[in-house]
Amino acid sequence: MTSEVAKPADAGEAGDVRTAAADEVLARLDRRGGEMYGGEAVTQLQHALQAATLARADEAPPHLVVAALLHDYGHIVTEDEGAAERGIDRMHEDAAADFLAAWFPAEVTEPIRLHVAAKRYLCAIDPVYFDGLSPASVASLAVQGGPFTPDEAAAFAAGPHAADAVRLRVWDDIAKDPAAATPPLADFRREVVAVLRRAG
Repeated sequence: MTSEVAKPADAGEAGDVRTAAADEVLARLDRRGGEMYGGEAVTQLQHALQAATLARADEAPPHLVVAALLHDYGHIVTEDEGAAERGIDRMHEDAAADFLAAWFPAEVTEPIRLHVAAKRYLCAIDPVYFDGLSPASVASLAVQGGPFTPDEAAAFAAGPHAADAVRLRVWDDIAKDPAAATPPLADFRREVVAVLRRAG
C-alpha cells in the first residue's frame, strides 16, 4: 500500500474512485496507526484491527466490520493526543463520521458517530457494563458527559443506528488486548471497498 494515493475525485472511473478511496482511508490509518490509543496498552492500529476482527467473529455485516475498523478514525485525522486527560472532548466520533461521510454511507458513519453515545447509554442502563470499563474509558466518559439520564437513554435507544452503535461499542471495549492476534490491515480492504459509496 502506498502512503499517498489520489483523492477519489481525481479518478475518472467508478472502480478507480472506489479503489483510490479505499487506499487513502487505509493508508491514513496505517501511517498513524503506530500511535498509542489513549491511555490503553495498544496502538491505534491494534485497537482498530481487534475491533474489526471481533465484528467479523460476531458475523456482523460488512458495513459494521468497516465501522468497527474505522470507529476511532477521528483520532487519526485530528490532533487530540491526551485531550481527555486534560478534560477536553475533541468529539472524535463526529470528526471521524464527518470525514468518512465523503466516501461511506450512513450505515457506516452513523454507528461511528454514535459509539460514544452508546457508551453513555450502556452506562445508564447496565451498572455491570460500567464496572467493566478500562480506567482510560472511565476517564473519557467523564469528559464526554457521563452516563445518560433516563430520558436521554430512551431517546438514544429509539434513534436510528442505535442498535448497531451498541454492537460497535461492545467490540470497542474489548479491543484493548496487546497480545491479541488479528489479520493485517490489508485483509479488511475487501469490506472497505464493498461498502464505499458508488460514484455519482
